[in-house]
Amino acid sequence: MKARANGIEINYEIVGSGPWVTLSHSLGCDLHMWDEQMDALTRSYRVLRFDTRGHGASGAPAGAYTLEQIADDVHGLFAALGINETHWVGLSMGGMIGQTYALRYPGVFKSMVLADTTSRYPADAAPGWIDRIKTVEKGGMQAIVDTMLARWFTEPYRKSHAQVMDRIGGSIRATPVAGFIGCCHAIPKINLTERLKEIDCPTLVIVGEQDPGTPVEMAREIHEAKPGSELVIIPSAAHLSNVEQPQAFNAALLSFLERSAR
Repeated sequence: MKARANGIEINYEIVGSGPWVTLSHSLGCDLHMWDEQMDALTRSYRVLRFDTRGHGASGAPAGAYTLEQIADDVHGLFAALGINETHWVGLSMGGMIGQTYALRYPGVFKSMVLADTTSRYPADAAPGWIDRIKTVEKGGMQAIVDTMLARWFTEPYRKSHAQVMDRIGGSIRATPVAGFIGCCHAIPKINLTERLKEIDCPTLVIVGEQDPGTPVEMAREIHEAKPGSELVIIPSAAHLSNVEQPQAFNAALLSFLERSAR
């Protein structure tokens, strides 16, 4: 299904019944990044998952995006669907969108899960994002598939889960170049650590123990900056911890949501 929000078409799916849970995916993925969570969540929740601006079947206008703009996309989607409050689960870019949204639109989130994400990047990270942009401008999305998969999953998992690599690799290849570049402009500008104390909802921070992109140190920084937050470190997982270790991820997620929904 699609809704018009903030000037673009946003592709989304809704499954289940109960309190709203909204799922927001990583850069270079789409709503199917959450396939391993759907059965567990839809038993007790009404789950909204969507393709972020520039990804999947959502609009991918040219030009640099901002996290504030994407948060406004989400707000428009919520308005179109009549969602006044929801639990938020965001991984990587989805976690950054969640932090931005919670500060921009206080009171909507009943709880917030920030998985394998960061609240700020150091200044020396900027050249790496410029390199990503140049790589896909020259060689398309195929040029970064292997590099991204190597950062997203541990080597043993990659070697033993060829079908998952094909599926996630396919999502990367299918991401519009303009959308990827647009989000690559937005992501490194995040700088919200000092403002996390302003967010007034239960927060769970999850991170794969071997995540090289948003490592445990970044998760600890969020945890320490957000009063009352919880931190779960998932062993034998890299960046897409929800895919690599779905059982551990789902257990932490469901336990937190149950406590937050009381």
